[in-house]
Amino acid sequence: MIMLPLETSLKQYFGYDQFRPGQKDVIQAVCNQQDVLVVMPTGGGKSLCYQLPALLKPGLAVVVSPLIALMQDQVESLQKNGIAATFLNSSLNPNEARSRRLSILQGNIKLLYLAPEKLVSSGAKKFLQAVSEKQGLSLFAVDEAHCISEWGHDFRPEYRQLETLRQQFPEVPTIALTATATEQVRGDIIRQLKLKPPKIQITSFDRPNLYYEVQPKQRQHYNQLFKFIRHQNGSGIVYCLSRRRVEEVAFRLEKDGISALPYHAGMTDGNRRDYQTRFLRDDVQVMVATIAFGMGIDKPDIRFVAHYDLPRNLENYYQEAGRAGRDNEPAQCLLLFGAKDIHTIEYLISQKEEEKSQRLARQQLRKMIDYAEGTDCRRTIQLSYFGEHFAGNCGNCDNCLNPKPIEDWTVEAQKFLSCVARCRERFGMSHIIDILRGSKNKKIEKNGHHLLSTYGIGKEKTTEEWRNLARSLLHQNLITETTDGYRVLKLNQRSWEILRHKRTVYIAVVKSASEKSVSSANLDIETQQLLVRLRKKRKGLADMQNTAPYMIFSDQTLKEMARLKPTQINKMTNISGVTEHKLNEYGQSFVSEIQAFLNEKRLPIPVPSQTKMKTLLLAQQGYGIEEIAETRGMKSSTISEHLSELIEMNQAIKLEQFVSKEDQEAIWEVISIVGDQSLKTIRETLGESYDYEPIKLVRAWWRRENNQQNYLC
Repeated sequence: MIMLPLETSLKQYFGYDQFRPGQKDVIQAVCNQQDVLVVMPTGGGKSLCYQLPALLKPGLAVVVSPLIALMQDQVESLQKNGIAATFLNSSLNPNEARSRRLSILQGNIKLLYLAPEKLVSSGAKKFLQAVSEKQGLSLFAVDEAHCISEWGHDFRPEYRQLETLRQQFPEVPTIALTATATEQVRGDIIRQLKLKPPKIQITSFDRPNLYYEVQPKQRQHYNQLFKFIRHQNGSGIVYCLSRRRVEEVAFRLEKDGISALPYHAGMTDGNRRDYQTRFLRDDVQVMVATIAFGMGIDKPDIRFVAHYDLPRNLENYYQEAGRAGRDNEPAQCLLLFGAKDIHTIEYLISQKEEEKSQRLARQQLRKMIDYAEGTDCRRTIQLSYFGEHFAGNCGNCDNCLNPKPIEDWTVEAQKFLSCVARCRERFGMSHIIDILRGSKNKKIEKNGHHLLSTYGIGKEKTTEEWRNLARSLLHQNLITETTDGYRVLKLNQRSWEILRHKRTVYIAVVKSASEKSVSSANLDIETQQLLVRLRKKRKGLADMQNTAPYMIFSDQTLKEMARLKPTQINKMTNISGVTEHKLNEYGQSFVSEIQAFLNEKRLPIPVPSQTKMKTLLLAQQGYGIEEIAETRGMKSSTISEHLSELIEMNQAIKLEQFVSKEDQEAIWEVISIVGDQSLKTIRETLGESYDYEPIKLVRAWWRRENNQQNYLC
């Protein structure tokens, strides 16, 4: 078999020009029959790491996927690219299953998706043995591999049986993939799957396109959520802790004009499938869900994820928030944090049968609280949890964009670390703080810690101030903590550098709630207008084919189309995500839509009055509003009215001459949400930093575009 360059195959099958970080190394290893452990963040391109080798190697690739919805979604996506893939699960009737097995045995299928419990059944093993003898097996891919570890956040006992694959097919390479795995979980995956010294590919856990924000829950926290969603464009997920809360929030959003559906384990399978399909196909904007709505979602264009309640642990939060922006486009992640949530989760933890499980769950909850209350960069906190060091300001979270005052707390850090050392590194954060504050509790006296030189030397600081310091020390890797559920503090090399006056400690010391303004894509208004048209075209095609819009083209591909505006079919091949298969099936539809849009820009232009014509000529010479007003002896508000009317009349005026592109995009986005009728409503939504004049001008542009569309209709 002649192997084409990997980049050529990538373009041929998936339409991409280059690999994402880590993908090529993994693919080469799998093609060379090597076992691989892949840890890549959501949206990092894990699926491609086994899908492309499956197409390049002879035989059948078997993919272990934990949820029926997930495997169906991935198979449909592959088929849209003209790739022979299928699944076998309980959703098929006997005739369908028999037909698919026959097609596999005939060598017509390259990728087969199975659930773990199905794969380890005696019938599946016999079938795979027959496939191995007739067509050969190219690889086993174990998706969501963290489910195999009891140290992970989503342990599933059936995953433990997958080790039998290695016993039955010792020569077939295995690739294990997950988005979240601590060092402990990674070791467990390798042991349980019996991976032969594998290549370990760990890509950064950082998701730079995601904006992270934590807001303290207000009394009317539904209004917080509603305000957040009202300013979002595109699909989103709202996570709640309980089924009752899911139903309540979905009902209120629907009542308030936001299309929303509930999703939880108490619903029938049919309802869940129907609601999920409607969400995937953009028939509904928001899915309100418990964690039951999890790994089954392979929708790349989710623009926001809001946590109405506190997640149980940081891994769950990372996974759930990470379902936003899988297409690497900007997305928002909001967490509402209230003390009542802690009590709810603690109650749920107390229902666990094993004491060890309770202990681990409480430690994980404490780390989640540390994240929510933390004043450091959100990425620094998240990535340190997974053992990755992130240095400083990310520029895309609430703590970095609205920084708290930074102070030198080196002396306090030395006191804290000294106390840890004097306690022989055998106690946790709360006990150390109690010693520093001179607490008289029995545990301190029992251990003789009231006799330590550090006893009572931190009375001037509150418990919360010491907690903030301790959290910052952990987040900055200036001290470490055991992961066995007991949260014992341990000194590391950096700790000793602080104690020896070789390192300074700076921490953020003031907490403040803040809101981030709505971000806009860096596209000019005309491109944004075309993008709206292309999305409508995509939705129409998807509805006709009874599929999800992103299966046709991703948001990223549509944005590139809107920016480049190809008017010939051969120009579409330069756009990322356009494969030959998709070009043949959809290319002409989108080219025609772009041509129609550009033709609409050549509509008849009304003739302005003589006085407005004078304003127009001065504007076209580069004069500003104040300069035109002074030249003509008029008020600037009158000139602004002239310009607004001229823009609506489709006269040749450069809007950026009077309104910056950034302000144009922000105003345009708000008008698209609240409408163009009330200037007051638009300004209140934008904020007091915006004046009425630029709002009027952008509104005029908005109306001109809508009038053009109405004219054509």
